[in-house]
Amino acid sequence: MSSRSDRDVFEEIAGLTTEARNPRSRKLDRLGVEAILRLINDEDRRVAEAVAAEIPHIARAVDLVIRAFDEGGRLIHVGAGTSGRLGVLDAAECPPTFGSDPERVRGVIAGGYGALVDAVEGAEDDREAGEAAIRDLGVGPRDVVCGIAASRRTPFVLGAVAVARELGAKTVYLTMNPRSALDVTVDVAVCPVVGPEVLTGSTRMKSALAQKMVLTMITTTAFVRLGKTYENMMVDLMATSAKLRERGKRVVMTVAGVDYERAAEVLAAAGGSVKTALVMARTGLDPAGSRELLARHGGFAREAIEAFESGSETP
Repeated sequence: MSSRSDRDVFEEIAGLTTEARNPRSRKLDRLGVEAILRLINDEDRRVAEAVAAEIPHIARAVDLVIRAFDEGGRLIHVGAGTSGRLGVLDAAECPPTFGSDPERVRGVIAGGYGALVDAVEGAEDDREAGEAAIRDLGVGPRDVVCGIAASRRTPFVLGAVAVARELGAKTVYLTMNPRSALDVTVDVAVCPVVGPEVLTGSTRMKSALAQKMVLTMITTTAFVRLGKTYENMMVDLMATSAKLRERGKRVVMTVAGVDYERAAEVLAAAGGSVKTALVMARTGLDPAGSRELLARHGGFAREAIEAFESGSETP
């Protein structure tokens, strides 16, 4: 645990943008319901602009993640409280959306998975626990560790990121405080400064919205660049529910121009793989031939189909 005094922590927190009072919400407790809602909504509008200003840095983070995935590495989100929950959420959403290995994107939250549903007070202050979590995951040079801390000073996250660097991993830091105040050594810092919260210090509001946006941007862009889509449609999704099974059929129908029955037929023959079914329906190849064609084109369905239809690929 940290050996700093309460006064040290007080002074550190006092200077954070995320702890400042918002002059636009000082009469919050005197407002009616609709006025409060409009105030929150007006403040939320500022988040997209703050995130947009960080796109060059987000792009650098995506490049690191793509390289890690190409080398068989992982993206590991680390956070505490709301930040940790959002990291775990982003990791959990990748397998059903992109058909990715659950180990490819991992989420680590201070206090363990129990902290997802119940607050574990004090867990964020345990730097050694953050270090241990990274060591326990066997983090190495092929991995990217993304620290998420609205305040930038969460000990659990700082410990995790520091050890990740020692172990040779690339590091990203996502914070809502200015880059000029960042005293953490990382490969990429993403710092959308969303300004003081409507409710002072409640970073579950604008800060959390910015974190969700950035994390979704990073993983979505990385997986798109790895061939997980055809145009703007998911083709590596896992058909684990009725909705996803029907979405898969709709994708095959849209791309291949076949009817519902034919889409269901090729999907069944493809073992439920939307990407394989697309290639089958467009090229007439059997499942094995379709998988081989995809493999020759790095898993990119559009490239595989276009190469076949142009005559540069033969059965």
